[in-house]
Amino acid sequence: MTQTTVNSALFAPTRLGSLDLPNRLVMAPLTRNRAGADGVPGDLMVTQYAQRASAGLIIAEGTTPNAVGQTYPNIPGIHSAAQTAGWRRVTDAVRAAGGRMFLQLQHGGRVGHPDNSGLTPVAPSPVALPETIHTPTGRRPSVVPRAMTVEDIHATVADFAQAARNAVDAGFAGVEVHAANGMLVHQFLAENTNRRDDAYGGPVSRRVRFAVEVTRAVADAIGAERTGLRISPANTVNGIEEGDTTRIYTELIAALADLDLAYLHLELADPDQPVFALVRANWPGPLMANPNLGWPAPLPADGGRSAAERLLTAGADVIALGRAFLANPDLVERLRSGAPLNAVRDEYTMYVGGPTGYTDYPTLNETADRLLGAGRAA
Repeated sequence: MTQTTVNSALFAPTRLGSLDLPNRLVMAPLTRNRAGADGVPGDLMVTQYAQRASAGLIIAEGTTPNAVGQTYPNIPGIHSAAQTAGWRRVTDAVRAAGGRMFLQLQHGGRVGHPDNSGLTPVAPSPVALPETIHTPTGRRPSVVPRAMTVEDIHATVADFAQAARNAVDAGFAGVEVHAANGMLVHQFLAENTNRRDDAYGGPVSRRVRFAVEVTRAVADAIGAERTGLRISPANTVNGIEEGDTTRIYTELIAALADLDLAYLHLELADPDQPVFALVRANWPGPLMANPNLGWPAPLPADGGRSAAERLLTAGADVIALGRAFLANPDLVERLRSGAPLNAVRDEYTMYVGGPTGYTDYPTLNETADRLLGAGRAA
């Protein structure tokens, strides 16, 4: 099979925080429900992440900093000794394969259910998720979350900081605070889920406070150079209605600009949209961009490479890809050589558990071996 070498800035080395990256392709955090019922990563997760170690950086899936923050069944945690030890097996395997990892810290807030965590979800205000939620016994109606007290807020900030310490103990190079996709931190930012009238609610200047406190607490715990932040401006997933998106992210970025974080991660980035220009103009540090590839539409044939290159040209520093890495453990090699990509299988196999649609996507070498074996058999 004759292949060419693609010349692209995607394959140039760069630096994020204290990390030297061999390329600018990042594996985005992907919730895949493959942990044990106790939130402990197992053998499948060890294999899956190690298979993708050629990424410039892997950001491991959303992982809960405390028990009440659990979203769905089989979501990993990082708040117990067993969970930390399980993640250490993952990072050891990725490091042995030459890779580097951050861990995304994700508290679901109202995106949770007592059947999943054993606890009533907590949120900025008692506003229920406007849809059913997956549980071990199928989809169930969402419950009204308990409004967090100020003491709850302070305890949760401390839980994020401790989870970051646990992540470093587990061998991660750093963590990403998840302030996107309608999870707890995003719920504090949005006007329809944050109806508080205290120091954490009301005007935008107060609604950004929780996000700022969490990010600063994590940076204080493990170092700003080990801390990233993910945002999804104007994303309405999980029933979020932000209100004044421009003002929210202008104020949030201004409040964190002096921290010298490892990166800011902009989800569903489009260089033609005003929000990209807003973030790039105001954020002084490295910008990670996750291109908007039209989920749930099929991936483009190039896996998002052209969209990624447009974002680099527009000012992004590194590019986070999700489904392309899911279906192609050797994505960097395939993009560099111009080789065809594996197609993503159906959505069901993404979340159902087991190796199918998770660890069984072939590499180029495995595909070539199969073709060679089939030719010999013929």
